[in-house]
Amino acid sequence: MAMVVTVAQQKGGAGKTSVAAHLACAWAGRDLNGSAKRVTLIDLDPQESLTAWFRLREELLGDDEKIDLRPTSGWRVTSEIQRAQRDSDLVIVDSPPHTETSTRIAIRSADLIVVPCQLSPMDVWASRPTLEMIEKEKRQALVVLNRVPPRARLADELVLQLKRDRVPLARAALGNRVAYAASLMGGRGVTEAEPHSVAAAEVRLLASEVLRRAH
Repeated sequence: MAMVVTVAQQKGGAGKTSVAAHLACAWAGRDLNGSAKRVTLIDLDPQESLTAWFRLREELLGDDEKIDLRPTSGWRVTSEIQRAQRDSDLVIVDSPPHTETSTRIAIRSADLIVVPCQLSPMDVWASRPTLEMIEKEKRQALVVLNRVPPRARLADELVLQLKRDRVPLARAALGNRVAYAASLMGGRGVTEAEPHSVAAAEVRLLASEVLRRAH
């Protein structure tokens, strides 16, 4: 069965959908261990941002044999995830930003839950309910720092605090770079649009780390 990675964060604006899209493109590309993977995206977010990006991708680039999308919700979540596992190498679930039944199901079904978090006190505090839910479901979490600003004293202090609190923090982090948004606007991931950029290198490192952690 395919590995399931759920991207979850109860606080809106953390970059959840962006992380899901960039990971999908990195895994579907041929720059991770030399082989492309078949990735299925499941969009549970009522805003359907991931669906909008995927439709734009189809419009601009045509059908993609390596990335598929399955919007679903409610009672169909479990069966749709299981169906996607049979058809794919990897399944990425973009969960709703608030606590819903589908969020809990997506967490329960995952091998690893990626929790994007910006380096601000409010974002760090807002991540706690998501981490508590993951712990209750006895699943594995990985907090990914997103839109990390250039080195600043406050950012360093927050990272130290997260480590002191034994938050499962990813070694890879994503910087505050225009390349991430620019590539999505073109229906691509940054590993496709700017494969030799620092942003692409960050995503590849994160994609590799997620695979290692989820096994």
